[in-house]
Amino acid sequence: MKNLRVSMKTFVAAICLIIASQKSNAQYDAMFTQYMFNETFINPAYAGSKEAMSASMVHRQQWVNFPGRPVTTSFSLHGPIMGNKMGAGLSILNDRIGVLNRNLIYASYAYRLTIDEKSTLAMGLMGGIDNQVNKFSDLKITNNIGATTDNQFSQNSASATAPNFGVGLYYNTKTLYAGISIPRLIQNDISFSNNTGATIKTARLEASRFTYYLTAGYLFKLTDEFKLRANTMIKLVKNAPAQIDLGANLLIKDLVWVGSSYRSKSALSALLGIQANKQLLVCYSYDYTVNKIQTYSRGSHEIALNYLFSFKSTKVITPRYF
Repeated sequence: MKNLRVSMKTFVAAICLIIASQKSNAQYDAMFTQYMFNETFINPAYAGSKEAMSASMVHRQQWVNFPGRPVTTSFSLHGPIMGNKMGAGLSILNDRIGVLNRNLIYASYAYRLTIDEKSTLAMGLMGGIDNQVNKFSDLKITNNIGATTDNQFSQNSASATAPNFGVGLYYNTKTLYAGISIPRLIQNDISFSNNTGATIKTARLEASRFTYYLTAGYLFKLTDEFKLRANTMIKLVKNAPAQIDLGANLLIKDLVWVGSSYRSKSALSALLGIQANKQLLVCYSYDYTVNKIQTYSRGSHEIALNYLFSFKSTKVITPRYF
């Protein structure tokens, strides 16, 4: 049994090396159940859509108990500028999958057009960098003779950094929003020749490989004490099935959010949020995976914090619904 465990560890390490040595596409986005707290990373036109500066942090532990599972942390800060005629934001994300470690930093800009007293249409641009490295030194290696080190896994791969850009549109009122965006326009293919070798990067615009995001939501006022927020996100990539997120959350007395969502062929989710005060919202969600991965994991956990700053010239009267 001991030899079997040793062999399995060696096998997993070898697979990690093989995967990392192949050409990888940096053009993918991290998954979030509570994407509504990370929309500047999806759509730059979302920047400045709230009446004050907004800060959000989301941490996701995906497929708990699964070796090499994705672990993602994001932080975003955005707010209105120039008398709410424009918006600006900053998004930072760290994503770890197996030995692959990615760090993304993006700045967002939105130009906001007031259509009438109740609605706004924004056009947004975003730009930033994507850095990735294979951290082989994090692997725990044990071979058949009991050694705990291996020269092939003692050093990390070279670090690769590439730029990227995105565009988006965002329409919103106090009870409705809709957006469309392409957050990553440039295809950056990165190859690791071996664990210490140089990387090869090619940057190009290739419309057939764009990932399109469509988002929408509506707030139904059921009574003075109960409101229902319905939202959806559709992710489209050519030659791949559409990924659809459908969610509904009940707001009770402007204090407690209770809801659920479904991600097509992936997960069922439950959400609980507490509006600690008019500015701070704390949310937790749990994903139950509906595919075969659930056999080996304990689902996915996500914690989100959102803080809406109150400026002297801006009074935050009610919690933000979107």
